[in-house]
Amino acid sequence: MDSLITAAGRALAAGDALTALKRVALREDPPALALRGIAMAQLGELARAQDLLKRAARGFGPQDPLAQARCTVAEAEVALALRNLAQGPAARAALANAQSVLAQRGDIANAAHARLIAARRALLMGHLQAAADGLAALDATALAPQQRALAALVRLELTLRGLQLDQARQALAQAQTAARQAGIPALQAEVADAGAVLDQVAARRWLPASQQWQPLRLADVATLLSDPDLVVDGCRHALHAGTWRLSLARRPVLFTLLQGLAEAWPQAATREHLIERAFRLNPPDDSHRARLRVEIGRLRRLVAPVVGIEATPQGFALQLRPGQSLALLAPPLASTLDAVTALLADGAAWSTSALALATGESQRQLQRSLAELLAQGRVRAIGQGRARRWLAPTLTGFTTILLLPAALPSG
Repeated sequence: MDSLITAAGRALAAGDALTALKRVALREDPPALALRGIAMAQLGELARAQDLLKRAARGFGPQDPLAQARCTVAEAEVALALRNLAQGPAARAALANAQSVLAQRGDIANAAHARLIAARRALLMGHLQAAADGLAALDATALAPQQRALAALVRLELTLRGLQLDQARQALAQAQTAARQAGIPALQAEVADAGAVLDQVAARRWLPASQQWQPLRLADVATLLSDPDLVVDGCRHALHAGTWRLSLARRPVLFTLLQGLAEAWPQAATREHLIERAFRLNPPDDSHRARLRVEIGRLRRLVAPVVGIEATPQGFALQLRPGQSLALLAPPLASTLDAVTALLADGAAWSTSALALATGESQRQLQRSLAELLAQGRVRAIGQGRARRWLAPTLTGFTTILLLPAALPSG
């Protein structure tokens, strides 16, 4: 390995992409192309980074599987930064194969990095168990400080989603320590932003008396869900009563009905209102009323251990037990438009398909929402057709790419 490649690798390890580019900007050999790709990724030029990494992988060829595997891992992280979440089995298999090659050939640090990328992708997709399993498989002793910081950020997100606030604070402290050791300002800023989530609004609670929503922080939500009273949780589409929990995440019609009943409580929700909310039909006819009775019957059987549902002349009403109270939670964002804006706030460029996966909406619905946001000036688009990406109006910085420091060009 020549001295310029070594110097560029060390600059990347310190998060100094510009210095790395000065060393290899005019070179076209595979190690230089790989380092240029990583530097461009750290600077946020992701499309250019992808091209350089592909050229580097072709240049290394099958005669250098170790270098090819490192390029594959770097490409996977660029894809993660581009929010190309709808990758097929081939891309996931390529990353797993690269991780295996790296581990077999003794590049433990980059093998761990490949596992970390897979865990971060699973977290973005909402596959929490897969993300947790990926973290559990990591060998902390093989991680560089910046990798330990990223692993701690993934752990922080997992514990926050589980409302395990003590564990979340421990993960945040680990991320802060590792970020200081890494000495990379962008990473330290990302950790600081992640820590701020602990004090931000995490949900809204419906107050029937005032007919208004009350903002709640994570600690408030955790306290509420530990209460033995009923909680209709619109954030997770579930019904809680102390340690008893019923998930309706895979039964959206039933949860919509439960949500409508909770909003109307202590009064009854009219049949017309429930039909319009659950089936999106107005005005209803007799067939819709028959379907409503069937769905209410299914819901009644599921919630019977903790609450009753009674038919009234106007519609249906929840029947709580003596001394029982009801709380209705909703996400802090009221619409798909707000959810899209929040996702774009991370500064990354999202594809329409990735936004659809993250929000649970269809691509057609997302396209309509994005067109509305574009007309309002709340988003901007780059590229055309399948290459189109969506960003927040003003990029505040690029902090999530920390690719394969120093070890990439060796071999």
